[in-house]
Amino acid sequence: MLYLLLSILGSVSVGILFKISKKYKVNIIQMVLLNYVVTILFSYFQFNVNLANIPENLPYTLVLALGFLLPSIFVVQYFSIVYSGIIRTDIAQRMSLFIPIVAAITIFNEQISTQRYFALFIGLLSVYLILKKSSNQNQELTIQTKNYSTLFPLLTFIGFGVIDILFKQLALYSEIPYTSSLFYVFSTAFVLSLVYYIAFKLKNKENILTISKSTVLYGLILGTLNFINIAFYMKAHQVFRESPTTVFAGMNFGVIILGTLVGYFFFKEKLSKLNLIGLGLVILSILVILL
Repeated sequence: MLYLLLSILGSVSVGILFKISKKYKVNIIQMVLLNYVVTILFSYFQFNVNLANIPENLPYTLVLALGFLLPSIFVVQYFSIVYSGIIRTDIAQRMSLFIPIVAAITIFNEQISTQRYFALFIGLLSVYLILKKSSNQNQELTIQTKNYSTLFPLLTFIGFGVIDILFKQLALYSEIPYTSSLFYVFSTAFVLSLVYYIAFKLKNKENILTISKSTVLYGLILGTLNFINIAFYMKAHQVFRESPTTVFAGMNFGVIILGTLVGYFFFKEKLSKLNLIGLGLVILSILVILL
């Protein structure tokens, strides 16, 4: 259970870090870049990756897709927390579990029970209620901010759902170890982030090497938390090999509850009655899936 707890803390801490870093005006792209430097180093030494030969049977399509989506979703998650708060962002991230269910039905033609259809309906309804602002909240927001406060959590929901599908496909790929594939995913994410960063700086005629101390600090912390989240989540699945639902339920409940408590008590984020109903439906929908 310790591994699962550490993974939950790592996941929620990423959101807290994004929330705090906004005050110090860090460069989010540089922060993501440094994050992948850390995760690459951690995964290399932790997973004993052999760099002598790149595997010929590496799932390049999955690696490239994840390499593009992972840094992109970090940026989306950052702006989602800025405009919508930790509570809505964490719930949107956790509710993305329903996208693989939709994919299983529509793409992979899997047969699912009526129970899961019901859970899917509840889950999608909860996402709408959680993202919906009350009339009082809407009056306090500009039109642009109001749009962003819905757009970024929605993109978080979709992005993490697609990433979940790709990671599951990567885990099913048995030609090479999952940990080796993960190292190459992190490496690809770093390279693509670097290309985007250089292009952005050149377009704006800015110095590529300019970086603040706070950006370096938060980037290194982000990479450490990101690796803790992923590594201990994988470790928890190994420990509870015979009971994967324990990991699934623990991770989703843990992140939603801890994220809500942190957002409400530490950052004074407000939830309307509709948002609270949506939060209750989130928990109900996860319970229905597990029954």
